[in-house]
Amino acid sequence: MKARNTRRSAVRPLSIALAVSVAALSLTACGDGSDDSASVKKGNDITVGLLLPDRDTARFEKFDYPLIKQEVASLTENQGKVKYANAEASVSRQSEQFQQMIDDKVDVILVDALNSKTIASDVRKAKDAGIPVIAYDRLAEGPIDAYVSHDNELVGQVQGRAIVGELGDKAQKSKVVMMNGDPADPNTARFKDGALSELQGQVDIVQQYDTKEWKPSIAKANMKKAIRTVGLNNIAAVYSANDGMAGAVIEALKEAGATKIPPVTGQDANLDAVQRIVSGEQYMTVYKSFLLEATNAAKIAVAKVQGRSIEFAALTRETVDSPTEKDIPAMLVPVVALTKDNIKETVITDGVYTVKDICTAKYKADCQAIGLE
Repeated sequence: MKARNTRRSAVRPLSIALAVSVAALSLTACGDGSDDSASVKKGNDITVGLLLPDRDTARFEKFDYPLIKQEVASLTENQGKVKYANAEASVSRQSEQFQQMIDDKVDVILVDALNSKTIASDVRKAKDAGIPVIAYDRLAEGPIDAYVSHDNELVGQVQGRAIVGELGDKAQKSKVVMMNGDPADPNTARFKDGALSELQGQVDIVQQYDTKEWKPSIAKANMKKAIRTVGLNNIAAVYSANDGMAGAVIEALKEAGATKIPPVTGQDANLDAVQRIVSGEQYMTVYKSFLLEATNAAKIAVAKVQGRSIEFAALTRETVDSPTEKDIPAMLVPVVALTKDNIKETVITDGVYTVKDICTAKYKADCQAIGLE
């Protein structure tokens, strides 16, 4: 993926991003534009098809789907609805669900593709049926109308930078294991490229693994291999592309007898990951505002269906390239490096979790130690 004008600070305040989103929406007061790609402009009685990839990533069921559903209802005076399906990590199932959305004649499809290449034929079928397709979270191939995600290379940079910063003066001689995501996921290459831009030449990368379908069980097995190959006490840090794998990596280290867990990165700000950060088992995660990504995806989908091109253009001010399409309208949401130092300012302030959610009996003392109570 090539993105233009996507560089931004990893700690850009979320309030600024929200203000930008609101400002963009205010442009709709200027009037409605015609949308050349939409054959029929719809009113509020619309159906948004939502295809999410798995249930292992906690955010999809707990945040993304409910937020998109709520925003679609809000934008359509409770007349619009969301038809939802989860592929449960099956590429073939997602293709079947995509076809069902086409058969059901939904008005627009939001899809988080399990496999960016194979889904291209489904995207083409939808377009042939006059249904716009918006890639959500992961960039799908084929003639998509828009893309809503984060600056995924920046995600990797934030993770790699965290490792180098934590290792400090010892970084150059430190052995680091990289646990990358699913190679079929287009985001994986972006995360990896970003991480390598910070890690290469700064640390000794001794082992790298790809993780099919982002499965924690595969990450755990690969971490065990790394421990045998490198030696438990020689591993100074582990780059883990997401929180599910981070948990598996930490399990493998503990089972191997580690008394102190080296810095381990993550992504998605899963509740168990935030708790591991509180306890010191996981060093950091990348928090990507579910609120911003999901609600703006709903805004873009509704604007596309209703033929409001001014609003659509205001929301999608950036462009990205996929292997099959150039200059795809995009919204890229900022990301934040979450450590034990800024839990209050991120997931708690945004209402993702409460202190009570995080500081259960098991983590009460750890929470008190960092002033989270």
